[in-house]
Amino acid sequence: MHSFTLLFLFFVVASVTVRLWLSQRQFNHIQAHKNRVPEAFSDKISLQDHQKAAEYSCTKLRVGRVSLAWDTAWLLFWTLGGGLSIIDNWWANFSLAPLPTGIAVIASLLIIVSILDLPFSLYITFVVEQKFGFNQTTWRTWWLDLFKAALLMLVLGLPLIAMILWLMNQAGQYWWLYAWLVWTGFSLLMIWAWPSFIAPLFNKFSALDDTSLKARIDDLLQRCGFNSQGVFVIDGSKRSTHGNAYFTGFGKNKRIVFYDTLLKTLSEDEVEAVLAHELGHFKRHHIKKTMVLSLLTTLLGFALLAWLMQSSWFYTALGVENAATHTALLLFVLVMPVFTYFVSPLFSALSRKHEFEADEFAKSNSDYRALISALVNMYRDNASTLTPDPVHSMFYDSHPPASIRINHLKSVTGDAG
Repeated sequence: MHSFTLLFLFFVVASVTVRLWLSQRQFNHIQAHKNRVPEAFSDKISLQDHQKAAEYSCTKLRVGRVSLAWDTAWLLFWTLGGGLSIIDNWWANFSLAPLPTGIAVIASLLIIVSILDLPFSLYITFVVEQKFGFNQTTWRTWWLDLFKAALLMLVLGLPLIAMILWLMNQAGQYWWLYAWLVWTGFSLLMIWAWPSFIAPLFNKFSALDDTSLKARIDDLLQRCGFNSQGVFVIDGSKRSTHGNAYFTGFGKNKRIVFYDTLLKTLSEDEVEAVLAHELGHFKRHHIKKTMVLSLLTTLLGFALLAWLMQSSWFYTALGVENAATHTALLLFVLVMPVFTYFVSPLFSALSRKHEFEADEFAKSNSDYRALISALVNMYRDNASTLTPDPVHSMFYDSHPPASIRINHLKSVTGDAG
């Protein structure tokens, strides 16, 4: 057995073991604290809501373990089990040119993987979310979303894949740099186009029509020097009762989006504070920093792929018979998450740092007590656990745990209460 095969298997076993260990830690910690609301939240969140969040979180953990086993089994099949070679050899029978063969193999694998993921998507939406009272998605909406996503992949994804494969075949030793430039241009185009052209295919966006709230928001935007298309309300209730708010786009196409479900539960002060938090991400350049980090990571990825694809052992050690550009690309995409899993806590830590900074910006431009109140409401309404395991949270959470986040807000304001 090749040494790289052993290395791959080691990282598969290690990552699965750590995932299961963290999942069990999270499960045990939540269960141990489910019968008592943390003191800091006892006057705001009922024991019933706290226990609902605990059961919701534990249910998702159970589903996640099954999904992990399913995905790991298929990963081993596609690689060491020869599954990728089976698809590649089948398309080789049609004697197509290298580029259409590569596109066909990649498209086939994407379709199969998407079909294999459908049971989990259906179960989460129509069983788990339904059980806890969050699901608003109809079967018609679910299938329409699936069709639209597939159509977007066909219209936007396949041409991108074709361009990268062509560069890998024709652009010489520096193809990886040209491919990265294409990927960068495509990513920037998608960020620009998402708010105005892509997201509206799935949801309805409308201008905020509450005149009193709009006046307060306009004043906040002016104070913060933020120019955009405006603040929009998305019909999130079409699919779920979960509430959220986010910042999207760049340049003249940037906008702030509130879920209609969120606006129903927050006061004007709380909405203003949440908006100030979202503006904090913009003013502290978090979107730009994250984008630059992502693009640099992608550049390193393309450079590594360019080196690996020249080595025959990269293919044979991972169960692939045909050394081709499309098999190299697929192998790289399939196996890299196994090797990079243990780096994910660094990105989680960076995201939590950004959340703290955005909270501090919100504190300086709104009522921090309203932000705390809004956060508590959002934790309650989204059934987010108030008692996550610290190690699990450190590894995965992009947002600080509720108690840590609120204590941080109080500490920067000198509020010891």
